[in-house]
Amino acid sequence: MSDAVKLEGLRVLVVEDEMMVSMLIEDMLGDLGCEVIGPASRLDEAIALANEAELDCAVLDVNLGGQPIFPLADLLREKGAPFAFATGYGDAGLRDVDRGSPVLQKPFREGDLARVLGELRAAAQAG
Repeated sequence: MSDAVKLEGLRVLVVEDEMMVSMLIEDMLGDLGCEVIGPASRLDEAIALANEAELDCAVLDVNLGGQPIFPLADLLREKGAPFAFATGYGDAGLRDVDRGSPVLQKPFREGDLARVLGELRAAAQAG
């Protein structure tokens, strides 16, 4: 079974403040058969979507326009929605990241995204 088949219908919240990166992630998710929630480019938008939308998991930019993403991460944990962080800052961008969540190092490939989403889906099903 391919990753695309396993991920078909997965509802993924995308939180990314760089429009081109957001569009790339959306395209990859579409190729994988996922449903995109958002995208959100601001923390308040992301929190509203997380509260209103049915979602299975999320991909969160670590540094959202200078705003820490951790209030959203805490909300998603409360809701039982697993998430992955995405960062383009290397190890410096990961200083405060919860090591219990997968990290996608930007730029990442569709296969990397598929692998991480598979991990998140498995975590959600196990929880």
